[in-house]
Amino acid sequence: MTEAPKVDAKDALVIFTPSGKRGRVSLGTPVLTAARQLGVDLDSVCGGRGICSKCQITPGYGEFAKHAVTVAPDALSPINTVEERYDRVRGLKPGRRLGCQACIMGDVVLDVPPESQLHRQVIRKSAAERVMKMDPATRLYYVEVAEPDIHDPTGDFQRLSTALKNQWGIGSITADLDVLRALQKTLRKGQFKVTAALHKDHTGTTRLLDLWPGFRDAPLYGLAIDLGSTTIAGHLVDLTDGRVLASSGLMNPQIRFGEDLMSRVSYVMMNPGGDLEMTAAVRDALNTLAEVLTIEGGITAHDIVEAVIVCNPVMHHLLLGIDPVELGQAPFALATSDSIHLACSEVGMTALNPSARGYILPLIAGHVGADAAAVALSEAPEARDDLSLVVDVGTNAEIFLGNSTRVLACSSPTGPAFEGAQISSGQRAAPGAIERLEIDPITKEPRFRVIGCDLWSDDPGFAAATAQTGITGICGSGIIEAVAEMRMAGLLDGSGLIGGPDQTGTPRSEPTGRTFAYLIHDESKSGGPRITVTQGDVRAIQLAKSALYAGTRLLMDEMGVDTVDRVVLAGAFGAHISPKHAMVLGMIPDVALEKVTSAGNAAGTGARMALCSVSARAAIEAQVRRITKVETAIAPRFQEHFVAANAIPHATDPFPELARIVTLPDVSFNTNGASGGDSGGRRRRRG
Repeated sequence: MTEAPKVDAKDALVIFTPSGKRGRVSLGTPVLTAARQLGVDLDSVCGGRGICSKCQITPGYGEFAKHAVTVAPDALSPINTVEERYDRVRGLKPGRRLGCQACIMGDVVLDVPPESQLHRQVIRKSAAERVMKMDPATRLYYVEVAEPDIHDPTGDFQRLSTALKNQWGIGSITADLDVLRALQKTLRKGQFKVTAALHKDHTGTTRLLDLWPGFRDAPLYGLAIDLGSTTIAGHLVDLTDGRVLASSGLMNPQIRFGEDLMSRVSYVMMNPGGDLEMTAAVRDALNTLAEVLTIEGGITAHDIVEAVIVCNPVMHHLLLGIDPVELGQAPFALATSDSIHLACSEVGMTALNPSARGYILPLIAGHVGADAAAVALSEAPEARDDLSLVVDVGTNAEIFLGNSTRVLACSSPTGPAFEGAQISSGQRAAPGAIERLEIDPITKEPRFRVIGCDLWSDDPGFAAATAQTGITGICGSGIIEAVAEMRMAGLLDGSGLIGGPDQTGTPRSEPTGRTFAYLIHDESKSGGPRITVTQGDVRAIQLAKSALYAGTRLLMDEMGVDTVDRVVLAGAFGAHISPKHAMVLGMIPDVALEKVTSAGNAAGTGARMALCSVSARAAIEAQVRRITKVETAIAPRFQEHFVAANAIPHATDPFPELARIVTLPDVSFNTNGASGGDSGGRRRRRG
């Protein structure tokens, strides 16, 4: 590893994304060393010699309001001869540095790309099983074209258009210049018998995308992409029958500019050209995802002729190259709320057919985007008589409440805590991360499961099964279950306070200054991590779940109800969190547990539906205009609901269904004796 430059005995703040881990290190510390000190998942196999390139990182520069840090251009040491040689011989992507060579010279934000992570992020957005209605915008048509005649000066394209009209009843068509350039050669190669790929959306425009000589029997493909603020998930879909050939995902590289949406808007406000940086980053990621799906699906990129993208409003604007600043302040004005039809190349998606077409679903409001519209398309609450609450939680929660009479929608800023960020031992979902946890209410001892292993920590063979990955931290589903289990075991009172060892009866309640933390796992003697749930972690979860519940209560107020008939949990959150733990925390309103279901990646399902059917596109465009939007940012009662929801599960709302299956200990760890909250069955009803 490179020798650290000699500097004054000072330190600097280093923040790693996407893990969110941060700490102070001495100036001159190599990035790879800092990563190891902070438990960051940065790969290296050459011992820091600058040979393997596994430790590549991308520094971010400028002002990061979310992190309260400004990164100067000289925050890392200058590029040295080892990096210059590697770049000359093997090549480094623009902006990349070698972590074993770059040294920290000031406060800095560093992004660890997926290929540099020893344990790759698990993108929990697989394709849900759903029979697709097939009415695709792009279809193949075999056609026999009249040969040119010296007495009829009609162009080849016009004669192709005439043949399509006569043989298939297709009206006028258009074509891009790239298609016209290849037209004559293809027609003659096929002896004027060709197969045309025509794209006709529900607006009526028909476009020639590609042409093959003779009869083509092979299918065409499309991409359904859920472009989230934290993760990007994509599905490769056969446009003949709707089958998913491959699914993959990656972290959104914009995380290095800010973990949540408002942080990214703030970055644009404070750093001229910041929007262009983020646009370039996300477009590059979409191409990477397309390339991965092409390889995994065993097809050629040229056969991908369509992409449907769903995303929140900020990601929508950044993808399109639109400044998102207006979305950072009331009235949260969108540049456009309509669906968008465009060439994929217009948003930098070049890893597809050159003529591939893109479709972005309509936006509902300033903070309720195309991803929410896709959830609405997938779950269709307007098609049911019972009152459905649909919750899709990421760093921003989209919430629907409705039935066949009326559908309401809102967004609520939950932040990244539910995904393991801003948690002391937190991490993204990756092998080795604790994802399930139980606490014995008598002994207060924990048992847990980690991603990549089906055994519990007290099962025989667990240590051997996890030897390779280790136990590295706790992900979003793990921290949610941990806090809920602490409440059920009497380690945490209703106000969210962690009790000390004398109050809880376990030495696992450890003092951390003026508060306490609960110890889950300790490998510090062997150089491993010490995984705890701190008071700060509990507060982060409380803030996130309070924002979620307050948004739900606003919709219930608007609908004039105090209960719902069913709850649908969408997204990775819904697939990996148990309804019981969600209800113990007070993330969702009280309802019989059998009425809580998971919809999986509903936004991704909605994207696939729109990819496979132009009628689905028309339907959601009409439905979006009928949805009533409730703006949480200016709602007078949001703060009232937020404060009441800070209690676990809630300060005032009754939870009778929860009380039937769980008795929450009536404990209070407040030193002045104030009650921290009652058990589920003894809460005061709303007045």
